[in-house]
Amino acid sequence: MAAATAQSFGNMKFTLNNGMQMPAVGIGTYRIRKGDDIMKVVEYALDAGYRLFDTAAVYNNESHLKEAFRVLLPKYGLDRDDIFVTTKLCNNKFYSPSNYGGSDVVHRAYQKSLENLGLDQVDLFLIHFPGVARLNASDVRNQKIREMTWASLEELYDDGRVNAIGVSNFTIRHLDEIASNHSVMPAVNQVEWHPFYHQPELLNYCKEKDIVVQAYCSFGGTSSSNTDLVDHPVVKKIAKKLDVSCAQVLLVWALQQDVAVIPKSTNPERIKENITLNFRIPDEDMKLLNALGEQNTKYAWDPKVVY
Repeated sequence: MAAATAQSFGNMKFTLNNGMQMPAVGIGTYRIRKGDDIMKVVEYALDAGYRLFDTAAVYNNESHLKEAFRVLLPKYGLDRDDIFVTTKLCNNKFYSPSNYGGSDVVHRAYQKSLENLGLDQVDLFLIHFPGVARLNASDVRNQKIREMTWASLEELYDDGRVNAIGVSNFTIRHLDEIASNHSVMPAVNQVEWHPFYHQPELLNYCKEKDIVVQAYCSFGGTSSSNTDLVDHPVVKKIAKKLDVSCAQVLLVWALQQDVAVIPKSTNPERIKENITLNFRIPDEDMKLLNALGEQNTKYAWDPKVVY
């Protein structure tokens, strides 16, 4: 994994383990479900310089992104090759305890996402979670389904139907399973990552295996109206010192650790702010932010309990 030299993190790209270039900063679309809202967000994002768009089948907005890309890419003089699109496998709708993650199931789910997005292929296709919603987290069948699902993603990749494959919410144990049984390693592991909850061991493991860690929940629990992280005195003090916003501090904190980010916003000023990241956080302040991890506050689902 290598980052291209750039003055601003907003212009940086990470080189994935298959040689693909992925923007270090993208825009997330979680919980943005209305077509009008997606159209506005994509326009604000393209205008601000974003080229990575992150979605998932369970977000129920892929078809709205299709329309936004159709209308807005020509408006900004762009084509399909100018953007990087990530979506994730829906492991709720297509799986059941009696229906393991075989090729037909995974390929059908991927094809549905392609149709929704209006694309011939996506740049990055992720397994959204290491378990299956209809199974108890401790059920041993989770491991079997996970194994078969990754094999099916490998088929899509080997056939050239997707540019890169990866995972989301995988622990070291889950990643070790792939490393032990498959020749293709995930290009990306998308996980919850912010000063209140970060896992140095997981980051080190991913760097050793040439897997890019991509953060979600960069601002903590703001998706559920919890501002404890962005309003934390340490974050505010560093933001004031550097004359930037608290959100910018939290994004650069991740990026300085070689962790990609996909912040979400529907506000045009914040969308622009979240990719305007032309500063660095001094080492002493990085240590203060890292120390907030002692709080160990997690806002999203916990994959550690999945067998």
